[in-house]
Amino acid sequence: MSKQNLLIIGQGDIGLPVTNKLAQDGLNVTGLARGERYDYALDDKAIFKQADALTLTAQVLQGFTHIAIIVTPDEYSASGYHNSYLAICQHLANLAENLTNLERIVFISSTGVYGQDNGEWIDKDTTPATPVRAASKVILQAEQSLQQGFNDKAVVIRPSGIYGRTRLMRLRKAREPHKEPVAASHWSNRIMDRDLVNIIVNVLTMESPEPIYLATDYAPVTTLELSVWLSEQIGEMPPTIDDKKTLVTGKCLHSNIPLAWLDYPDWQTGYRDILRHQK
Repeated sequence: MSKQNLLIIGQGDIGLPVTNKLAQDGLNVTGLARGERYDYALDDKAIFKQADALTLTAQVLQGFTHIAIIVTPDEYSASGYHNSYLAICQHLANLAENLTNLERIVFISSTGVYGQDNGEWIDKDTTPATPVRAASKVILQAEQSLQQGFNDKAVVIRPSGIYGRTRLMRLRKAREPHKEPVAASHWSNRIMDRDLVNIIVNVLTMESPEPIYLATDYAPVTTLELSVWLSEQIGEMPPTIDDKKTLVTGKCLHSNIPLAWLDYPDWQTGYRDILRHQK
């Protein structure tokens, strides 16, 4: 493999630490965002490019061997995803034949492309992506546009629910003195944000990645079990069961992330880390 020159499009909560980790690992990496460099806590060893991804030309991109698209929409709606995820992927796909140095393009998608909602096990090799939500349909279109444009150079990473030391929605709910009742059998899946950063870095830099990764830990869990466990850990009353929600819902994702890449292979490990950093 030739000397890698990496471009990370998007310097948000995941893109920025990916850029910084690559820089700290001694790789040539450029972080791209619409803001100015001082808006981002970028490592000194990283290069910064201020630009809207939709204005990038083949000439500007020609020197890069690896590109990652790690963006968030300006608004969480179908049109918001259309103007970010899909527009950027289509724009880059249109440039594909002129990007002769490019070896890999990685897109951070979502497990929302699986619309299944009856507690099914989801496997990336055997389960079709059948999105239900309009935004998820747009995300799948973005995946497909990259795959069509770049063929086997395109790699898709589909993260499940991202949580971490500053992503504390479940912990906030556990601390509520008057909790909403929780469905008995709603399955959920998650990935620690720090693990997701490691996954992206590995997929970008490894020799032969798979075409699709389900970036999730190895322990799907019902929201009831998670809520009860978290409440007990912090000495709060657990939620009651919602008698109106008796059906099995959600889905169980089968991770294809190598265990060696995960510092938090299950939700207990992740939330114990979060609770330690709360004290």
